[in-house]
Amino acid sequence: MKQPSDRLRNVRRETLSDAWYTLYRYRYEYLRSDGRWDAQVREVYDRGNGAAVLLYDPGRSRVLLTRQFRMPTLVNGNDGGLLVEVCAGLLDNDHPEVAIRKEILEETGYAVGAVEKVLEAYSTPGAVTEKLHYYLAAYSPEMKTGAGGGVEAESEDIELLEYTYEEALGAVASGDIRDAKTLVILQYAALFGPLRQGWQPGQ
Repeated sequence: MKQPSDRLRNVRRETLSDAWYTLYRYRYEYLRSDGRWDAQVREVYDRGNGAAVLLYDPGRSRVLLTRQFRMPTLVNGNDGGLLVEVCAGLLDNDHPEVAIRKEILEETGYAVGAVEKVLEAYSTPGAVTEKLHYYLAAYSPEMKTGAGGGVEAESEDIELLEYTYEEALGAVASGDIRDAKTLVILQYAALFGPLRQGWQPGQ
């Protein structure tokens, strides 16, 4: 099979908006599997890449999640606009591990030790460029060094929520947790990580 670069020609890009992040329109021709060139138009939203982390307390069998207002969810059926999520944020040109440590401290007030990268995944590949780097990190009450809650200058107003492992997985099953990145990392942790029955650190 031809490589993707061999299947594209006449690629043109125009900027539609850069008021917050950048929205592009791409026009190109794509070589279909049947050998025909197909003229296509796609809009692509570039907001940079991000990182997300599941904070878990192995001693107390708990995870630490956040809840904050998300306007796009409000306009698409999420009554009240509040969403339960793992700690996450954009890289802003930092290395993913540097970025996620910064987000953990800003959002939760915890200064954690080791962070373990477990996944990379594209968030919404049909329209958004963002790739997320997923991490696991252990926390405990004595690691609390600040108030958390996010950065007020960035209009963040973040509430912290602790769930037992069973409560977190129950919220996945019931649909109470509806944020995609949070579902991904909780499912990973249940299959391969600290939420799996019999899991031990270092496995």
